[in-house]
Amino acid sequence: MIPVVHEDGSHRARMRYTLVETEHGRAWGVCAEAEGLFGESQRGTYELFGWVPQTEVRSWVGSRVWLVPEDKALDSWLLEDTESLGQQPGTDSLVLTGLDDYEGPPEGYRGPVRVHDGHRWLGSCREFTRVLPAKRSAPPLVLRGLAPGEQLQAALRKGTRQALDLEQAALEIRDDRGEPLTDRLLWTRIRGWRPSSLGMDLIDLELDGGLFSPVPEYARPIWERWFARPPDTLGAWVDLDTRRRGAWLDLVRERACWRTLRDRPAGHAYELDGRHITDEPGLYLALGEAVNGPGGYFGGCLDALVDCLRGTFGYTAPASLLWWDAATAREHLSRVLTPDGQSYDLFTEVLDVLAERGMNVTLA
Repeated sequence: MIPVVHEDGSHRARMRYTLVETEHGRAWGVCAEAEGLFGESQRGTYELFGWVPQTEVRSWVGSRVWLVPEDKALDSWLLEDTESLGQQPGTDSLVLTGLDDYEGPPEGYRGPVRVHDGHRWLGSCREFTRVLPAKRSAPPLVLRGLAPGEQLQAALRKGTRQALDLEQAALEIRDDRGEPLTDRLLWTRIRGWRPSSLGMDLIDLELDGGLFSPVPEYARPIWERWFARPPDTLGAWVDLDTRRRGAWLDLVRERACWRTLRDRPAGHAYELDGRHITDEPGLYLALGEAVNGPGGYFGGCLDALVDCLRGTFGYTAPASLLWWDAATAREHLSRVLTPDGQSYDLFTEVLDVLAERGMNVTLA
């Protein structure tokens, strides 16, 4: 099916979104526009009383910020995509907001915590409180210009609550060339529908967005770049900051799930451009491109790197890797922190993992 072309005075990428029933893999319908795909998720807020800084806390704090209880018997917990609202006027408290992990703070604990961003200690507080976000209605996800399949047409004709409950579905997303890019799982139901202005026999389908996590707004330009055409030159990500490099890496990882890579024969010689490995996303983006070319994937964490080295991701052992400007990665990744704040050398661990799986690395 040829996707609809958007026209708003300038050319935009031709997209295709397919709404799929995950249990049986049947398509509910296909469209060219998904309004509400981008937005902001509900964020948790923490007020840290008696804040004692160890370094400057900027407005965007980090992709993964850990709160470590002073009580060693308790586990640390994660705040993702963390922002600082600054110190409250006339107080000694700092306010952080971000996406809570599924566990959150240890039950009943409100005592002292230390805070780090995976690379450095940010500071500590004597106690904290978690401010529950105000309940708000999530905006709907509207699939515009949807060509409904037979199953969806039957559900709309029936119109009952049960028929309009999609339960678990997936929104599969293809790029301008029709190649699979990523997908988004949905637990949702149909809120309404109407004829679409985008074509005959098309509808605008409105889905409940309550259990849908939108793509963050800061990632929109990156997604639109990938919608138009995945990168065909090396290093298209190098000018991005760490937050946006993480969004780029997410798309690289998700796109890899749709692709089958042919492993190169053993003995292949790879080269890695290490000039821009100033953070962890940059490390895995550079590795991915060294092995699989522009936009290529070869792990997004140590465990994923181990999986890639086992085969089916473009690599067959033994092989060699010439790592140019390795000193940049050594400088930025030799002192990182575990969730509980223990220091370790990520640069050396990556070298060890590569060596153990038959990649002979030369640092240049």
